[in-house]
Amino acid sequence: MTADPNTNPAAERTLPGVGLSLVPVISLVALLALVIGGLDGGGHIPLVVGTAIAAAVAGWGLKMPWKGIEAGMVKGISGGLPAVLVLLVVGMLVGVWIAAGVVPLLIHYGLMVLAPGWFLVAACIICAVVALATGSSWSTAATVGLALVGVGQALGVHPGMAAGAIVSGSYFGDKMSPLSDTTNLAPAAAGAELFEHIQHMLWTTIPALLLALVGFAVMGVGQGGAEGSGAELAVISSGISQAFTLSPVLLLAPISVLGLVIWRVPALPALMAGTLVAAILAMAVQGASVADVLSASMGGYASDTGVPSVDKLLSRGGMGSMLETIALIVCALAFAGVMEVSGMLDSLARAVLRWASSTGGLVVATAASALGLNVLASDQYIAIIVPGRMYRTAFLERRLHPKNLSRVLEDAGTMTSALVPWNTCGAYMAGVLGVATTAYAPFALVNLFTPLLTLAYGFTGFSIHTLEEEDARSRLSGLTAG
Repeated sequence: MTADPNTNPAAERTLPGVGLSLVPVISLVALLALVIGGLDGGGHIPLVVGTAIAAAVAGWGLKMPWKGIEAGMVKGISGGLPAVLVLLVVGMLVGVWIAAGVVPLLIHYGLMVLAPGWFLVAACIICAVVALATGSSWSTAATVGLALVGVGQALGVHPGMAAGAIVSGSYFGDKMSPLSDTTNLAPAAAGAELFEHIQHMLWTTIPALLLALVGFAVMGVGQGGAEGSGAELAVISSGISQAFTLSPVLLLAPISVLGLVIWRVPALPALMAGTLVAAILAMAVQGASVADVLSASMGGYASDTGVPSVDKLLSRGGMGSMLETIALIVCALAFAGVMEVSGMLDSLARAVLRWASSTGGLVVATAASALGLNVLASDQYIAIIVPGRMYRTAFLERRLHPKNLSRVLEDAGTMTSALVPWNTCGAYMAGVLGVATTAYAPFALVNLFTPLLTLAYGFTGFSIHTLEEEDARSRLSGLTAG
């Protein structure tokens, strides 16, 4: 059957030149720098305008019919719809888990880990626990992280080291949590499944965390081991204890999700089940009404403990909280769809792949693209989506499992975003913690070790999973089919 040039024009003609293909990319980078860096805006409008420029180049420069361009956008967006569905359920789950006391319980347990003599190690672990529970590095840094910075100052800990430990733990937990938007986005962009993606990340993220903890233990020597005041953390812990009934029975919600994952239940039904269990616990343990649960599911949980730090930490979740992220993802996927259907993305990818003759070279090319987009585009979503679309075919052609690609996207895309001062993540962390990005970046050890490990694995082949030839052909066929 002959391919329809309206749905896959790149298959019917010579690929566009690299120079023409760079026009939409350079335009997008410039727009993002102007709006995000200069006007303190978001990435949505630059992506819409960038998509329009890409469509104009495809239509006028490459003589593509509008139906083909539109089909490319639709195909690009449809590829991310599974992640969108998961994100909507995650929004519900977070709101209901907080209302049920599940997240407060996990945060309370995390705060109990704090040991003044091991501040940097403890700060990393606490932030990792909280970020795992909430799925958000930003919320973790703005609440528990902010409190830990104050405690670190009271203990005489170097502020850059303290912030580095907080960022390390926050991004470890965010990266490994199925509640995180980037953890859902990376496998969607690469063509992998959520939980196989998380399992595969263990090979890089756990060693990076262990190395970081050793590093923090060494750095902690001489950083002031005197008994300090933990008043900030005590306020949070006390506020949580007074507002919620903290019973171990609440652990049934996360246990139910983990149990279903072990039984290979897909992410969407597993998370839905975890939400339902939490809804029952919210009514049975916390005395919440059906209306309270529905409100938390849609609009998120609104904490009203009277303790500002607690209310800021726990007032989140709900499907509505995910809409801005989903809109950004849709805009980015539309841009990537036009670039892909026009052949411009393939042209750029082939230019990079000319020197990536080995698996290690391909991993380096993917990681460099993700890091480059974090630096140039200042947005971690773009650093995940665009390389994911660029290199999916190359990984399959070399019989490399898509989870290898999704892992590199997170290792180099998610983890390096907080190390770039003008990236939205780097700017946010510096603003919240009151420590310059350049001051904490050398001590954000998890964020530094993880991409280095993924590069080392690419060249050594360690934990690089391959596909059977028939499976690779089948996946490649499904990817290239209109």
